[in-house]
Amino acid sequence: MEFLKKLGIKETNFGASTGLEWNSTTDAGILDVYSPADGKKIASVYQCSEKDYDEVVKKAHEAFLYWRTVPAPARGEIVRQIGNRLREFKDDLGHLVSYEMGKSLQEGLGEVQEMIDICDFSVGISRQLYGFTMHSERPKHRMYDQYHPLGVVGTISAFNFPVAVWSWNAMIATVCGDSNLWKPSSKVPLTAIAVQNILADVIKKNNLPEGLFSLIIGKGSTVGEKMLNDKRIPLISITGSTGVGRHGAEVIAKRFGKSILELGGNNAIIITENADLKIAIPAVVFGAVGTAGQRCTTTRRLIIQDTIYDKVKDALLKAYGTLKIGTPMDSANHVGPLIDKASVSEFTTALKKVVEEGGNIIYGGQVLNGAGYESGCYVVPSLVEAKNEYHIVQEETFAPILYLIKYSGDVSEAIAINNGVVQGLSSSIFTDNMREAEEFLSAAGSDCGIANVNIGTSGAEIGGAFGGEKETGGGRESGSDAWKAYMRRQTNTINYGTKLPLAQGIKFDI
Repeated sequence: MEFLKKLGIKETNFGASTGLEWNSTTDAGILDVYSPADGKKIASVYQCSEKDYDEVVKKAHEAFLYWRTVPAPARGEIVRQIGNRLREFKDDLGHLVSYEMGKSLQEGLGEVQEMIDICDFSVGISRQLYGFTMHSERPKHRMYDQYHPLGVVGTISAFNFPVAVWSWNAMIATVCGDSNLWKPSSKVPLTAIAVQNILADVIKKNNLPEGLFSLIIGKGSTVGEKMLNDKRIPLISITGSTGVGRHGAEVIAKRFGKSILELGGNNAIIITENADLKIAIPAVVFGAVGTAGQRCTTTRRLIIQDTIYDKVKDALLKAYGTLKIGTPMDSANHVGPLIDKASVSEFTTALKKVVEEGGNIIYGGQVLNGAGYESGCYVVPSLVEAKNEYHIVQEETFAPILYLIKYSGDVSEAIAINNGVVQGLSSSIFTDNMREAEEFLSAAGSDCGIANVNIGTSGAEIGGAFGGEKETGGGRESGSDAWKAYMRRQTNTINYGTKLPLAQGIKFDI
């Protein structure tokens, strides 16, 4: 495929890079990468060895020692150039995202656009790394706080957003004065290699040090564990399951490192009898089946007021009947494949469990085979009537299953159902009633990190801080003031007088 050549993807690739140099290790295992779109092998990657890892982190730390001295606006200029290079490769990289991960081509292109947008956002942030000035209780004293670069920032990214989530972390960390170390999912390593090749052009042009943007592709049990335990990496951002995040956070905390956790979501949309169904139904369908249900913000529960339950159910059945399932490379298709056959098994197992608990599958659930579905990764998105207390409904199944849940009281009952899971990422309500909307957004409302009114649970803009509460991890990335996580905070007090008064009126005369 032509886009593979343009992005520098070879038949066999190396799995560790300092930005300019690639390792030559071939004895740490080889990773064969297959497309879920057609089941064909795309390429192979020689995995990073533990020795490669140590060399990469050493270079990353050395790069940080230089990069922290560069003025922030100058760091922003580098990110601006990266954004422009991504614009040049948007089409090719978008195609690779779609082919390697399986999301629709439109979503693949959109993911690269998200990288471009975060570059633009970060350029602005590079001139707004502000602190605050406080009034001292002592005469002729000035107090303020400021933010300094933190160090090597590690990003462990998941397969469902193979490049965008890395850019949220890396571009902001870069303007903050940090160097970057990226460990992508082993399910989608080629997009990471492509990005590293794109970055190399900017690194060479500006004579930047090796290690500013580093990459390791390897086993979690070896280089992944070394990364979690490495005191040279003060901050690691982890995107993945709650189990993965819990383990990572525990290991990092033991060495007093910092972590940003973006973990599981069990996101709900509330539809009240005051909703405008013309906008609610499309939002629900996209939220539930977009990326084949493999977004952390995928809509997994639909909480419907009983007075309109049948109307909403009928509308969804009609909409699901129009879905086109097939190769993500065809923009006419709505739903592509799951990432692999293991995910297909999770999909079918979840449906079996919900039926055992009393649920009713009213649409979909089949695994597709035959022409066009040779990879064995295509399924028909499913609608299931269920109850929130079912064990399987309480879990996050990373697949296109939407649970329809009925409520009969006022909006407070619906909010209780929304909050009645251990995850707390994204949530939405569809209503034209101001009181219902405001209660949903109040302190007594949604307990999620994201709460929307009259839009779906997925498709967050980069300008807002992204993240969730409870077992979603509590981390924040991307917009707003999320940049502060990538810096160390320092409080400063300056005495410009000739006396030494102490705080709290303490006297100490000598």
